[in-house]
Amino acid sequence: MEMEKDIKMYYSVSEAAGIIGESTTLVRYWANQFPEFIKPARNKKGNRMFTASDMDYLVRIHSLVKESGMTLEGARQALKTNKNKIDSRIEIAGRLSKIRSDLVEILKRLDEGDSENESR
Repeated sequence: MEMEKDIKMYYSVSEAAGIIGESTTLVRYWANQFPEFIKPARNKKGNRMFTASDMDYLVRIHSLVKESGMTLEGARQALKTNKNKIDSRIEIAGRLSKIRSDLVEILKRLDEGDSENESR
């Protein structure tokens, strides 16, 4: 799960949820649980609007809680002390995910090629 290349000024809750692959309810919950890191602005309607910095923290929290299995308190402590280590893990996980999807695509193309050769 990698941040979009086109960084926007603000992301809605639904956009934030889509980026990290979680529900809007969970994004709101994490925003409430990590106020020292995530400080969404509010629009005129009162909806949360997340900055790029907020999104970076949501991605880190997602990695720590959902992928590494940390508790919320464990994630909080890790964010306070190991920001660079967390960023490295997220970057490596993103690269590995990309490599895996590339390999799956290559395998799919090879299978399609075998199917064409068998039909001849």
